[in-house]
Amino acid sequence: MTKTIAVAGKGGTGKTTITALIIDYLTNRQKGSVLAIDADPSTNLNLALGVPLTDTVGDVREETATAVGGGQALGGLSKWDYLDLRINEALVEESSFDLLAMGRPEGPGCYCAANNILRTSVDRLSDAYDYVVIDNEAGLKHLSRRTTRDVDVLFIVSDPSMRGLVAAARVAELLDELKTAVGATYLIVNRATGPSLSEPLQKIIDEHKLKLAAILPADAAVNELDALGEPIVKLPADAPMRRSLETMLAALDGGL
Repeated sequence: MTKTIAVAGKGGTGKTTITALIIDYLTNRQKGSVLAIDADPSTNLNLALGVPLTDTVGDVREETATAVGGGQALGGLSKWDYLDLRINEALVEESSFDLLAMGRPEGPGCYCAANNILRTSVDRLSDAYDYVVIDNEAGLKHLSRRTTRDVDVLFIVSDPSMRGLVAAARVAELLDELKTAVGATYLIVNRATGPSLSEPLQKIIDEHKLKLAAILPADAAVNELDALGEPIVKLPADAPMRRSLETMLAALDGGL
């Protein structure tokens, strides 16, 4: 049965870095087949993983909408079969994982029939994997629109700031407004300068009943890789941030 892990958080918290390292953790330990879904419109997960990206689901949707709107034939295929074919062509296949990027969201004139087919196609594709790991956008729109399946584990990422934790609490509150089912929700505080949080920050966590899973340290090695434009999965095994994250994942292994 497929297990779905989603990572969410406001921009600049290291959300994509953490998503990439979770994927790396699963593949290095041969936990099973992994489908990575980049559901953030900024589409940076491929860079963090060090793989090329040509097409996104958004590109497929726009291409199909333009073709149908202009009365063009779809190579003799039905809309369903054409979109299914193009989704598979947009899939980046690596030796240890596959990657699908959702790309930009639909605009106000969206081709709704295409969106419905895309959701079904992505869900059907996901069924072929042991794990689906989603790098989500902060607003969780892909989850609320059911572009992706229900979630077993959701990690909300924040930096160690008042504003960051308030934003994380808001993401948690959004879950109550979504139809998507979420099994377990955990908070990760990233780029911390110490092993514990200040009293005001801890108070926010307690008030919003957020389940703190890990405090990850600020790591110069992460900044160095970013500055060099290198994939974050090249982070050394003994890097403090990687060690802390993998310790958390091992502790949660029963839930992963």
